Amino acid sequence: MQEKLSGILRKTAQVFSGGGRGVMSSMSAAYTGSTAAASRTGPHPFWIIVRKEMSDIMLSWRYVILLALMLLTCGASLYTAISSIKTAVPTGEAVDSFLFLRLFTLSDGTIPSFITFVGFLGPLIGIALGFDAVNSERNKGTLSRMMAQPIHRDYVINAKFVAGISVIGILFFALGLLIMGLGLLTLGIPPTFEEFLRMIFFLMLSVVYIAFWLNLSIVFSVRFRQPATSALSCIALWIFFSMFYTMIIEMIAKGIAPVNPTHMDQLVNYQQTVQFLMRLSPGHLFNEATLTLLMPEVRTLSLFVPPEQTYGALPSPLSVGQSLLLVWPQLTGLIAAVLVCFMAAYMMFMRQEIRSR
Repeated sequence: MQEKLSGILRKTAQVFSGGGRGVMSSMSAAYTGSTAAASRTGPHPFWIIVRKEMSDIMLSWRYVILLALMLLTCGASLYTAISSIKTAVPTGEAVDSFLFLRLFTLSDGTIPSFITFVGFLGPLIGIALGFDAVNSERNKGTLSRMMAQPIHRDYVINAKFVAGISVIGILFFALGLLIMGLGLLTLGIPPTFEEFLRMIFFLMLSVVYIAFWLNLSIVFSVRFRQPATSALSCIALWIFFSMFYTMIIEMIAKGIAPVNPTHMDQLVNYQQTVQFLMRLSPGHLFNEATLTLLMPEVRTLSLFVPPEQTYGALPSPLSVGQSLLLVWPQLTGLIAAVLVCFMAAYMMFMRQEIRSR
C-alpha cells in the first residue's frame, strides 16, 4: 500500500510540475510576443540614425553658412534676371515665351544666372556635407560606440547618404519655390504647367548632380582618416573638372584635329570624339541637361549637325517630353556616377575596421 501511495504522489507531482512549466513557458512566450510587438510599433533604427544625421547637419554652422550663401546668390541672380526682363520688354524682345524660365537662365552680365551658381556652388555643398561623414566619428570614437548597439552595420553608411540627400533636396526645392514665388510677385504672371514641370525637373537634376559630389566626398571620408585630407581631395577633383579638364580636352582636340579633311565623316568623327571626352565630366553633363530643360529652343546637343538633318525643320521649341528624351543620356550618366560612388563607399565601409585605436 505504501508503494502504491508513493507512486500516486510521484505522478501527481510530475503532472503539477509539467503544468507549471507549461504555464511559465506560455507566460514567457506571451511576454516575448508583446515586447516584439512593441518593438515593431516603434521607429526603425535606420530612420533614427537618419533623423540624427539630419539634425546634426541642419544645426551645424557649416549648413547655416551654406544656406546664407545660397540665399545671397539666389537673390542676386533673381534681381539681375528680373532687371533684364524689365529692360527687355520695352525693346520688343521675345520674352513672353517661357518667361518664368528666364528667371533661372537670364543675366545682365554683371552677376551670373541661377543655373551658373548651382553648377559652381552645388559641388561645394555636396563636399561640405560629406567630407567628414565617417572619419570624424571614427576619430571621436562615436562610431565604435554606435556600432556596439544592436544595429546593422550598413545602416550607418546608408543613413548618412539618405540624410545628406534629404537635406540637399529640401534646400534646393525651397530655393526653387522661393524663386517662383518672388518671380510671381514681381512679374505678376503665373507660370504655365509646362514651365512648372521644367523647373521641377531642373531641381531634381540639381539634386542628382550634387548627390554625386556628396557620395564622392563620403568615399574620401571612408578612405582617409583625417577630414582635412578628404576635403582637400574632393576640392582638388572639383577644381580639376571645373577648370583644368576643359583645357586638357582643348589641347587634345588640337592634337587630333584633321589637318585637311577630305570627307565629312572625318569631321563628324572628330566632333563626336571631342564631345565624348567632354561628357566624361559630370559638370558638362549637368550643363547640357539644364540648358536643354530650361531653354526649350535647344533642339540638339551635338556639336556638328549635318545640313540634311536641319532641312525642313521648323524653329519651334521642344515639348517637355522631347526635352527629357534629349537629356536622358546625361541624366542616366549622372545617376550611374552617383551609384558607382555610393557602391564604392559602401564596400569600403563594410570591409573597414571601425574600432577606435
